[in-house]
Amino acid sequence: MPLTQTSLAEARAATRPDMSATNELAELTGSPAFQALDALVGALYDGPLSTPPWREALEILQQRLGAEHVTLMLRPPSAENSGVMINTGETTQQATDSYTSHFSSIDPFVRLKEGQVVTAEEMVGKEWLNSTVYQEYLKPLSIRHLLGADIYTADGIECRLRVTRTEEAEAFSDEDKALVGFVLPHLKRAIQLHSRLDFLETERQLFAGTINRMLLGIVSYDEHGNIMETNEEARRILDEKDGIWMTRDALRLDRTKEERELHRIIRRACSGECEDDAPSMVDALAVTRPSGRANLGILIKTVPAGEYSEGANRPAAVVYLRDPEANAAQPSHELVRRLFGLTRMEATLALLLAEGLTLDEAAEEMNVRRNTARTHLRSIFCKTGVTRQTMLVRLLLNSVIRLG
Repeated sequence: MPLTQTSLAEARAATRPDMSATNELAELTGSPAFQALDALVGALYDGPLSTPPWREALEILQQRLGAEHVTLMLRPPSAENSGVMINTGETTQQATDSYTSHFSSIDPFVRLKEGQVVTAEEMVGKEWLNSTVYQEYLKPLSIRHLLGADIYTADGIECRLRVTRTEEAEAFSDEDKALVGFVLPHLKRAIQLHSRLDFLETERQLFAGTINRMLLGIVSYDEHGNIMETNEEARRILDEKDGIWMTRDALRLDRTKEERELHRIIRRACSGECEDDAPSMVDALAVTRPSGRANLGILIKTVPAGEYSEGANRPAAVVYLRDPEANAAQPSHELVRRLFGLTRMEATLALLLAEGLTLDEAAEEMNVRRNTARTHLRSIFCKTGVTRQTMLVRLLLNSVIRLG
């Protein structure tokens, strides 16, 4: 059916924004009540990135509820640990320690139903005011009213939100409960984000520590070629200023030709240029050291972006530094003994050989005869299954003892 002038006008009217609804929305979002609620929700989602987490959100909630304290137990106290609590309002370490060490184990106001916002008296009943927790802990702190809600997640997280008011204050109203009920799902999502970020940070620290023990220096670059971060081993190498050092925003080399080549590779890596059949670009360079020590080894590699990465504030390339003459921390004798079933003397000899000493030099270092050292070495061969000294050294260097 052909469009008429009337039908075109009707179509335009149907797609035209409802100005009354738009005005209502503008009026709503501009109201002080909406802005206050928006600030609270924003603070809830900013919570995982602040230290301590959720302090600002809890302070906003404390003010909105006219509360004496607002407490978030990220990890409730138990017999195994003292828990993790974030408090607002005037609190003392003594009061906190008293709850975590004693009163938490006899607190009846726990294990609330998911999503339920209740007062202690509503849950426990009239017995609440006669309970030990109230009489011996809260009452001496002039706390009369207690409101709470618990959060549980599918991966085992349990958190508790508690709000208190003094004896002079009014009891919590239905509106107060409604506000806490509104906060709960947002807080739960934010806690799940915090848990994920905490896991990733723990994993990052674990891997960073392992990389440092392996004596591998790392310098990361963003997509613009700016240095983002260096690890401990990289800082040690660069601080020596033996052929390579770092200015505010760049690596510098003593030899101009080597420096030009390094910067060219880094620019290419940061730009994300790769071979057609390769997931990322990898290149290498040797850096001459004026001290005469062995050349530093440098490997440059692109860091591919994730499928949904926005590209900002993420490493685009990484430079690995390796000092072939660096001395790793001496592994624990106990680790070597337990890993290979060696005696104390055998472990000492094995570690000395791994450091590059000959059998004669190791015997002298241990203050034993050469024949004694040879006897220990034969025993080590038998226990480890190797037949030559070079095989033993390779076995030790490739084992997990360097990670201990």
